[in-house]
Amino acid sequence: MLLKNLFFALWPLDKEKRRRAKQIKQITGFYPGSLFCYEQALRHHSASKTIHQNGSRDSNERLEFLGDAMLNSVIAEYLFKKFPFQDEGFLTQMRSKIVSRESLNELALKIQLNKLVVYDKRTMQNLTIRNSIFGNALEAFLGAIYLDGGFYTCRTFILEQLIKYHVDVDKLQKTETNFKGRLIEQGQKEAVPVEFLTEENNQGKQKIFLVSAVYNNQVIGVAENLNKKKAEQLAAQKAIEKLNQIQVNQTRFTAQDLQIEDR
Repeated sequence: MLLKNLFFALWPLDKEKRRRAKQIKQITGFYPGSLFCYEQALRHHSASKTIHQNGSRDSNERLEFLGDAMLNSVIAEYLFKKFPFQDEGFLTQMRSKIVSRESLNELALKIQLNKLVVYDKRTMQNLTIRNSIFGNALEAFLGAIYLDGGFYTCRTFILEQLIKYHVDVDKLQKTETNFKGRLIEQGQKEAVPVEFLTEENNQGKQKIFLVSAVYNNQVIGVAENLNKKKAEQLAAQKAIEKLNQIQVNQTRFTAQDLQIEDR
C-alpha cells in the first residue's frame, strides 16, 4: 500500500482527478490505486450513463452489492468476537442496527462522503432516494476499497475508520429498534389481540404506507412512511409510548387514592 501511495503521488493525472484522489485519501487514509473504482462508487444512478446494450449504466449499484456483502461479513465477525456469549438472535439484531439504512446514511455524513457523491439534485425531491443515497454510496465505496486494496484493506477501513470512531456499539446495544415485536409480545402477555392495518396512498410517483397499530381492538398508534416495515415500527413505537403513558397515569391515580385514604 505504501508503494501504491508513492506511485500515485508521482502519477501525472490532470488537476481535477488529482483533487478527487486527495479527497478520497482524506477519507481512506491512502491514495487510490484505481481511481476509476471510486469514481464509479460515488456516481449515483441519476447521474450515470448507459454503457451496455442490455441497459446497464455506469452507476454505483453493482459496487453497492459488493460493498454490502463485505460490510455484513466484517460486522458479523466483529460482533461474534466482541460478544462471545450472546446468541444468534442478539448478534443478528445488533448487526441490523449497525448496517440499517439510517445508520449507514449517518456514517456517510460523519466521514463526509456525501460531499463526493455525484447525483442529479432533482432526485433529492424523492424521499426514498434522499434517505438512502449516501448510505448506498458508502456501501459502494466499500466495494471500491475491496477491489482496489483487497479484503484486509477493506476490513481495516470498516473497523478502524467507521466502527472505532463513529459507532458506539455499547450504546447501540441498549437502543430499542424492534417496537413491533415488543408490542406483539406485550399483547401476548396481556392476552389481547394486536394487528397492523395498512393503507397505501400515492403521492405523485411515490407510494406512502399508512399503518395503524391496533391493540385490543383500539387504534393507539398511527404512522406513515415510504417503507412499509418502517411505518409499522413507527406506529408500534407510538403505541408503546401511549401504553406506557396510560400505565403511568393509572399509577398516579392509585397513589392519589392511597393518599386520600390515609387522610
